[in-house]
Amino acid sequence: MVTDLAGGARLLGTVGGRASYLGYSMGARLCLQLALDEPSLVRSLVLVSGTAGIADAEGRRRRRSADDRLATELEQIGLEEFLRRWLAGPLFDSLEPAEADLDARRENTAEGLAASLRRAGTGAQEPLWSRLHGLAMPVLVVAGGKDVVFCDRAKAMVSAIGSNAELALIPDAGHAVHLERPEAFLAVVEPFLTRSDATASDQ
Repeated sequence: MVTDLAGGARLLGTVGGRASYLGYSMGARLCLQLALDEPSLVRSLVLVSGTAGIADAEGRRRRRSADDRLATELEQIGLEEFLRRWLAGPLFDSLEPAEADLDARRENTAEGLAASLRRAGTGAQEPLWSRLHGLAMPVLVVAGGKDVVFCDRAKAMVSAIGSNAELALIPDAGHAVHLERPEAFLAVVEPFLTRSDATASDQ
């Protein structure tokens, strides 16, 4: 099934039901979309290396064009070569090869990833910044301290959400913070989920 970000979020909610949702990168964007569209399903929300989209229309157009070119390249070179180039890029320059979880990444297909880039990439995403203040559930926003762009986005998201949002910047980690610093990652995520689940059970 090929769908966009909003459609993917609906499918996620159908499968997951009412729960605490944690998403990384594109998964963070899916979970955020779900929390905004179906807040009754989301007890708490953990967004890791995520964004609420590109607010500037011209910036979105450029990113959508870049995503489309990347999708075409992926279809031409195949999954294995695409993964090699993707993981060699600046977004993952602090990720050791042993941490890259290549076996899991190889479960994707070139066709599926290309469709995802075109239909659910950041360029295709409707910006969600103006809706963030409506999130009422506990939210934890996580980024790697060396991932400067996403640190800035994390700070902006927390500011836009309000007092129910917490920020966690993990030192010495890049974009794939959960793979690079798993113990430090769990040290902030597990207490947050414990607190938020306890709060939800009291309501």
